[in-house]
Formats: sequence, C-alpha cells, structure tokens
Amino acid sequence: MYPARILLVDNYRDALVTWAFFLRTRGYEVITASDGIAATQIAMDMQPDLIVMDLELPGLSGCDAARRIRAALAPAHVPIIATTSNTHPAHLDEAHAVGFFRLMVKPCDPPRFLREIDRALSASVTLAGRRPAAVAAAAASHAD
Repeated sequence: MYPARILLVDNYRDALVTWAFFLRTRGYEVITASDGIAATQIAMDMQPDLIVMDLELPGLSGCDAARRIRAALAPAHVPIIATTSNTHPAHLDEAHAVGFFRLMVKPCDPPRFLREIDRALSASVTLAGRRPAAVAAAAASHAD
C-alpha cells in the first residue's frame, strides 16, 4: 500500500512547512513547491494524486498553473484544491471559472482541511488507477 501523494503549493514558507508537516503526520506523501512555475513542472514530473495550491503565487498564478497542469496531465484528472486569503469577488470568480475541486479561504480549519483532502482523494482518477488502497487507508485514518 502506498500513501496518497499530495503536491502542496504556497509561497508563504511558514504555511508550506506547517501544512506539509501536518499532512505527513497523517500518512500522506507530500511534495512542496513555492511558486506556480515549479508547481507545474513538479505536477508533470511526479503526477500527484491531489494538488493543494494557493492562488496568489509568484511567477505564475495558481489559476494559470492549474490550467497548465490540467492541459499537461489530460486525460488524467488530478483534483486541485485552491486556497486563498483574497476574498475579492473578481478573484473568487476567476477561481470558480478554473473549476477547482474546492476553494478554501485561509486560514483553513485543520479538520475541514482533512475532510476536503479525503473528498478530493476519493475523486482522484490517478489514485484509483495507481494506488487504490491509499484512498481507503486515508479515509479510515481520518474517520474520527
């Protein structure tokens, strides 16, 4: 059995380190990136089961990175959860137009964050095809 592979993308180092540690302690394999360009390359190279990405990134926005990742990994569907602290309507409208699996406004509540990750992993085609036991293990470990 393999752990689910999550690409975590945030340019705020403290958040990246904290959330990566949090997810690793729950049994996930976590790969990190701090900008949209690196996230796009890592997603193509590593083919994660899920991507959690901040929308405001240097180099390439989270929305633009998500579009490139989707185009590069088609027809595989990798769910992408967007995170943002910017609640301006135009910003949120653009994020909704991209079609993220979920959009979470920061700060994220840890139990809700885990629930959204479990939901996204249940929808992950790559996980179902490569590592089917990981979804059941992840869901069982967070059932509390």
